[in-house]
Amino acid sequence: MKDSKEYAELSHLKRLVLQSTAADEQKEEMVRSVRTIEKEMHRLNFQLERDMKEKRTLSTLLARTSEDLEKSSELIKKMFGRYLSNEVMNSLLDDPGALALGGEKRTVTIMVTDLRGFTALAERLKPEQVVQILNAYFEVMVDVILQHHGTINEIIGDSLLVIFGAPQALTDRTQRAIACAIDMQNAMARVNERNSREGLPLLEMGIGINDTEVVVGNIGSSKRSKYAVVGSGVNVTSRIESYSVGGQILVSDSVLQEAGQILRVDSQQDVIPKGMEASIRIYGIGGIAGHYNLALENKPLQLRTLARKIPIHCTMMDGKSSEEKIVRGDVIRLSADSATVLLNAPVGALTNLKMELDGVDEKLSARRFYGKVIRAQAQEECTYLIRFTSLSPEIDAYFQAHLRHATD
Repeated sequence: MKDSKEYAELSHLKRLVLQSTAADEQKEEMVRSVRTIEKEMHRLNFQLERDMKEKRTLSTLLARTSEDLEKSSELIKKMFGRYLSNEVMNSLLDDPGALALGGEKRTVTIMVTDLRGFTALAERLKPEQVVQILNAYFEVMVDVILQHHGTINEIIGDSLLVIFGAPQALTDRTQRAIACAIDMQNAMARVNERNSREGLPLLEMGIGINDTEVVVGNIGSSKRSKYAVVGSGVNVTSRIESYSVGGQILVSDSVLQEAGQILRVDSQQDVIPKGMEASIRIYGIGGIAGHYNLALENKPLQLRTLARKIPIHCTMMDGKSSEEKIVRGDVIRLSADSATVLLNAPVGALTNLKMELDGVDEKLSARRFYGKVIRAQAQEECTYLIRFTSLSPEIDAYFQAHLRHATD
């Protein structure tokens, strides 16, 4: 800066003053004025250089801060995206005030899923295998749910609680939920292909769907809260799911009314869920038309008639507790996941059964297996189609041995 035009002109002015014919006192006065101007220019120049340097530093800091904030934002999304749905996370990032405790009434479609017989299965596996199976299963299911804009509200053990219509309102929430459920059931084939390759057990999933009014919002305390749904409709959905078997989708009457005429209804049944006084009607859904155009990819039962009947006795189950009534009978037809049984007393459709083999050695007789009554066989009294929900490897091997001698 000292070689600038302003400094050159100031030096020239100083020389002119000294060479002038003015009196010495005037010269000294003019020289002092020039030096004062020079000092002020030095001061201004120093301040300008400092400000420019600070500006460059600030610009660099701002750029770095912006980059750090962007990285932090991505990290936050990556971290919390594993615990919150994209809809909930984005609504919180866009509106921090949404973190306040409180809720609102809203009609939503709720979906509950559960792996059939997984508790018994987990008891036979190593802990690391249980986690491996669940992680692979959720990896596929979560992707399907997010594709259909579902909000994953809870992952409880091997169960999922999913909301359609909150926090993001969806005009076609029920149709989306059903399409999502069909895609999830069909995606189980991919899950089981991987399990088969890795020598892990195959899985089956049941799904229940209900359209209901609930309270949605942030529930908890100032230190710990979560976005949740509250209402009797959540429990009803869970009860509906409990009647399902692997590969099945059961829905409430409210879902059928909301979704319109585009659903393929495969079955219907009146049930009285545990804790409820009145019966409700539930429907088995096999497909959805419209622009979704999806259907369950169910395999045929392929029941084969056994050359020798398999004697069993069954205990009817009510939720998690069993009644004292025990019925006896025989397995007369069998497939990999189902059976036709002839019992000595009537049982209701969708009844859960705890079964044991009769006439076998002590080791096999101690192995319990579980199933659900799908329907009565109209052509034979007290004959029912049973869908297995849990088979131990020993029972499965015993059944496979009988299938090798089946007559058809």
